[in-house]
Amino acid sequence: MIESRPGDAFQPGDLVNNTYRIEQILGRGGTSDVYKARSEISGRLVALKMLKEEFSGNDDYLVLLTREEEIREVRHDAVVRYSENSRTADGHVYLLMDYVEGPGLDKKLKQGPMSAEDLLTVCRRVAEGLQAAHARHIVHRDLSPDNIILRGGDPAQAVIIDFGIAKDTKPGAETIVGNEFAGKYAYAAPEQLNGQTDARTDIYSLGALLLANFRGAKPDIGNNPMEVVQRKSEPLDTTGVPEPLKTLIDRMTEPDPERRMPSASAVLAFLDNPAAAPETAAQVDADDDDDDDDDATVISLPPRAKPEPVADPAPAAPPTVERTGKSRGGMMAVLAVVLIAALGAGAYFSGALDRLVGPRYPVADPFTLILEQPDGGPLRAIGNMPSETSRDALAALVADRGGQADLTLATGEIADSWGADVLETVTALGGLDSWRLVISGNRAQLTGRTADAAVSERLEARFGDGLPGALEGAARITLEQVFLDPAEVAALLRARADCGPLARGAVGATGYGPDASVTVTGKVADTTTRIALFDALRALVGERKIVLDVEVLNPALCLIESHLPEAPPGGIGVAFTVGDRDEPNPSGRFFVGENPVIDVVLPGDVTDGFLTVSILDVSGNVFHLLPNLNRQSNAVSDLRGGAEGEIPVRVAYSLEQSAQNGGLAFRVDDSTLGKSKVIVLHSTRPLFDGLRPTSESAVGYAEALQAYYETDADSILSLDSRLLVTAKP
Repeated sequence: MIESRPGDAFQPGDLVNNTYRIEQILGRGGTSDVYKARSEISGRLVALKMLKEEFSGNDDYLVLLTREEEIREVRHDAVVRYSENSRTADGHVYLLMDYVEGPGLDKKLKQGPMSAEDLLTVCRRVAEGLQAAHARHIVHRDLSPDNIILRGGDPAQAVIIDFGIAKDTKPGAETIVGNEFAGKYAYAAPEQLNGQTDARTDIYSLGALLLANFRGAKPDIGNNPMEVVQRKSEPLDTTGVPEPLKTLIDRMTEPDPERRMPSASAVLAFLDNPAAAPETAAQVDADDDDDDDDDATVISLPPRAKPEPVADPAPAAPPTVERTGKSRGGMMAVLAVVLIAALGAGAYFSGALDRLVGPRYPVADPFTLILEQPDGGPLRAIGNMPSETSRDALAALVADRGGQADLTLATGEIADSWGADVLETVTALGGLDSWRLVISGNRAQLTGRTADAAVSERLEARFGDGLPGALEGAARITLEQVFLDPAEVAALLRARADCGPLARGAVGATGYGPDASVTVTGKVADTTTRIALFDALRALVGERKIVLDVEVLNPALCLIESHLPEAPPGGIGVAFTVGDRDEPNPSGRFFVGENPVIDVVLPGDVTDGFLTVSILDVSGNVFHLLPNLNRQSNAVSDLRGGAEGEIPVRVAYSLEQSAQNGGLAFRVDDSTLGKSKVIVLHSTRPLFDGLRPTSESAVGYAEALQAYYETDADSILSLDSRLLVTAKP
């Protein structure tokens, strides 16, 4: 269970919009926190996703949260239901969704392997949910064990949650969350590394997480950049997985999306009848074409076409050409053969007409070429080329780069300059860490990755207006660092710190990997600093996840923070009570009109020395609660008055008590709201010579503390503190 913090927007017991009573915090993210809450009207449990305060006024984030709400149009029991997007009176924007009680698959993963039977049940349920989402053009893009919850622990009641980075695949749609990485590398499909996503991406991720939960361990993606990219291009190891789960996972996680199970419907068809399921996505396409001429096809590389034998020109019947699909090129090839037969098969097969009609190459429909340079691996080329000259030139280029080429001479519906355009494109790609060029006819798609800004700029200039010649398509070159040096993050944090040092979380020996989280802890002076810190980190770390576990204070508190002595905590507690109602207030959050009462709680082993208790308020003033003119003795023995064990010592009173004993009392007004800090110092002797004024400026107090610490640091035994937050109801 995640513990609440004083800085959380909502505390257990808070009532949101007079309807939802907060019960606990479920999770914290970079832009939002999620709370468990219950409707006081209906009693229904909900998950309340609250946009962090610093983003509530940002239109971009509001649009993104609104778009996440639009996923509520996906209605299926296996998909978490979104219901309301609203704003509280004090400006907090939140999104409501169903609360799903049960363990996540990530928890099951940590507990060990799951049975194949349970995983097949989970697969059916999740595939049904994906089918509903994909029908609405919504791709999840982050399907992983932590995003699937088993309601009541039942595999048949699996629910997909967190569509925070889901993508609407309709033309013109936006990604739900700005530039957060879409997917976790351990479960992401290979094409996601190049930013490509569609329904097949979710199919791969589902297969990968099924394998992880069967093994009881997430996929191993390697220890360095080359291994990450290489392993993503290889099939997952399903050795030892029983059938039919093994075959299902193999087909769902085929690295090439063109050969992968193409849809959630195909997954469900396999589960209904594993023996009748087609072998590949291409076969699914072929079956679909037989049933419905209007269905779209998946383009996959055809088998190598082989030239017809020419040794025996005697047969009277002309050779046959198999028609593939509905291609006009295929029909033209048939007509050409008939025409040649009419003119004389003998002349054609003898080669007498070569000077008129060109070399005798078979027809390729579609005319396809794939070139791929994996990270750290050799260049590979497979497909068709239109002439011996272009084939030999490309083969030589591939060989020069230590690769292999499997090229077939063919004819097809391509531009006259096709071969030269391909060679020009490939020649320009030197310097990329990895790249892939896929061409079908005159249509081409080029993707690549580099960590070299100069290479990125050169290729942007070269391909900014499109690919060369008649090739139709665009190039997308990604500038990224696969592993990020922690020293760069540390330098950024030093430059951005304005309220004491900012610390980064643990990091691997090779730096921040592709799926690493960049965690930052510490304090900042205001919300503006936090936003600027997040933006600077995003620019530096790219698509890695950012976790800002940063407490937002204010300039006055930060001034004191920088001058506080370096002393350990002493276990002295600070307890709050609402004086008007004499009710304990464990959250430390008080509203306008309320009377904060403060007790310092002494542990049983604190029996001597001196206590100095002060509160620094939002406006930058320090009020000395102990000692002060009305209560000059701060010796622990006097405060205990002979009592033993744990005891409370009241330092700020209710208004009624203050009227009787003259002690300090406060009432919250709306002039300055925010965070104040109670500071408790335990020392072997009084901190200052004489009493400090009851109130003074933060600067004056900070300077006095600094001077004392520099002359007698050893006398300070401990330092404890707690925030008090004031707000409008």
